[in-house]
Amino acid sequence: MMAQQFETIALIGIGLIGSSIARDIREKQLAGTIVVTTRSEATLKRAGELGLGDRYTLSAAEAVEGADLVVVSVPVGASGAVAAEIAAHLKPGAIVTDVGSTKGSVIAQMAPHLPKDVHFVPGHPIAGTEHSGPDAGFAGLFRGRWCILTPPAGTDEEAVARLRLFWETLGSMVDEMDPEHHDKVLAIVSHLPHIIAYNIVGTADDLETVTESEVIKYSASGFRDFTRLAASDPTMWRDVCLHNKDAILEMLARFSEDLASLQRAIRWGDGDKLFDLFTRTRAIRRSIVQAGQDTAMPDFGRHAMDQK
Repeated sequence: MMAQQFETIALIGIGLIGSSIARDIREKQLAGTIVVTTRSEATLKRAGELGLGDRYTLSAAEAVEGADLVVVSVPVGASGAVAAEIAAHLKPGAIVTDVGSTKGSVIAQMAPHLPKDVHFVPGHPIAGTEHSGPDAGFAGLFRGRWCILTPPAGTDEEAVARLRLFWETLGSMVDEMDPEHHDKVLAIVSHLPHIIAYNIVGTADDLETVTESEVIKYSASGFRDFTRLAASDPTMWRDVCLHNKDAILEMLARFSEDLASLQRAIRWGDGDKLFDLFTRTRAIRRSIVQAGQDTAMPDFGRHAMDQK
């Protein structure tokens, strides 16, 4: 049993991330009351059936009244509208955070609406699966994963410390980062891989008639691993592309240059260059496993996750 950290926590959005937060809060007894709100009546009903909260409402404004911590878990493109809706109903001294994977855009959208007497501490837990909705969440999703906080200059240090402790209690390792730097880092480690996966799977689908439907039949090869990324929530990733456009385009340009170099090596039979590249990237994979951010189990541990 953990010590209660907040009297009331309001969760705006109850998909994979929001529902996982709710389950961890409940399991660790970090709040006296959990308030859940979402735009969909069906989703809210399902959250109630799963027991994810203590109070449920379709009104975000109603949900945040009296809340000590407000966690916004919506597609980044909806962040500004949420901030505008809840602004007048926030309790003085409340901490407002989010879980979006772009930070510059979220700050630009939300900060102008939020009153000066609340503490805005944007955040990004780097955890997830390809599944979405309240049923997709599970306790322990954030265990051993990084959560990055990007508090604007002048943010109350005690509020940042309280949010850091919250994420650490959920099992995360917490770091602080400048929003612009965060967006560049995530563009290469998260956004670009997803975009490449979407594109490869889309290309394979376009070639389905050429391959005589053998794409699915033989998907136990590398193609299958791309499909996991490409199965992620379309709304979320549409918004990521639109709201981290500059950083993503910069990384796409660099990737295109490196791809052209690889293409030349294959065309001219430069085996040494190919071997050097594959050796270097293999070492990166091993370092990720050693850092505890993945497992060396077959299928990247997905069989183990299925058993859970």
